[in-house]
Amino acid sequence: MADRKPIDSWLTDMDGVLIHEGVPIPGADAFLKKLRESGKPFLVLTNNSIYTPRDLHARLRRMGLDVPIENIWTSALATAQFLDDQRPEGTAYVIGEAGLTTALHDIGYILTDHEPDYVVLGETRTYSFEAMTKAVRLINDGARFICTNPDETGPSAEGALPATGAVAALITKATGKQPYFAGKPNPLMMRTGLNTIGAHSETSAMIGDRMDTDVLAGMEAGMQTFLVLTGLTRPEQVEDFPYRPSKVVDSIADLVDRI
Repeated sequence: MADRKPIDSWLTDMDGVLIHEGVPIPGADAFLKKLRESGKPFLVLTNNSIYTPRDLHARLRRMGLDVPIENIWTSALATAQFLDDQRPEGTAYVIGEAGLTTALHDIGYILTDHEPDYVVLGETRTYSFEAMTKAVRLINDGARFICTNPDETGPSAEGALPATGAVAALITKATGKQPYFAGKPNPLMMRTGLNTIGAHSETSAMIGDRMDTDVLAGMEAGMQTFLVLTGLTRPEQVEDFPYRPSKVVDSIADLVDRI
């Protein structure tokens, strides 16, 4: 880390870093306040594609965290950016919520189940057998398979929920086709996010609570990485991975003075 350039821009995961089960993590407000006052470019990232940035801005504000809409980057936005680069003004059959459908509408995509260019799978709390069956048939007929993120489970008050990665595995099993995942740990999500704020990986840092998504994606995108211990990864698990974060800290509160 001594050989790295000073950090001029920050990317941070949301769940497990800034909030936990709908409650702000101590230090999150101070960290965001200092970022805003510093004028340094920053993004709050989430693999969850359910909500639009406007939705997330409102949800965070209710928790007492002020994150401007333009500083929120979701896997849905990364997916839309990828599709816009690959096949502008294309067509897609979408399984997902407003966060994903809005992002695709905003890039000029037509959502249809008639010979779409892509089947795009995102997060939803209402996965239906009918929609999955349609996705399987469209992929078998030639549609390309895209997923917003590979997370296999998501949290809820009652326990784990099957998430995008688990449903993608079902569709893959039925079609023999692997999807392209746009969200973390794909460094594409980091690079497209950095581009939106005009930042460079050499002078950027990624903060996350997961070794297998946040730290991996940040490292592969060429950024410094900070692992916080307020989320899923425990200290003893760090050594289980063949790569390491630049630094492990207890929480986001330990990074306020680094801005």
